[in-house]
Amino acid sequence: MGDEGAAPAAERGSPADLLRATRDLFEQLTEKDVDSVSAFTKDGDGWALLVEVVELERVPDTTSLMATYRVRIDAHGGFLGYEQIRRYARGQADR
Repeated sequence: MGDEGAAPAAERGSPADLLRATRDLFEQLTEKDVDSVSAFTKDGDGWALLVEVVELERVPDTTSLMATYRVRIDAHGGFLGYEQIRRYARGQADR
């Protein structure tokens, strides 16, 4: 009675599938919609994704509060964890 959602993401196919599966799991765990994936890099023996999410929607949209989360997975696509690393207004540019 296996749960397809519990299978490591890497077993699901291509790097795009791995990214998509990790993003989907993050959304399920946090109940936050991922606005974008801004990085997908090798991290030791695994991978790290930086995902951008809307923390607080505001009007106008450029004032919405955003957050960047680092999501880590192992070399086989198994979920290791996530952490918030930045909060910012959507319209704010990095220096």
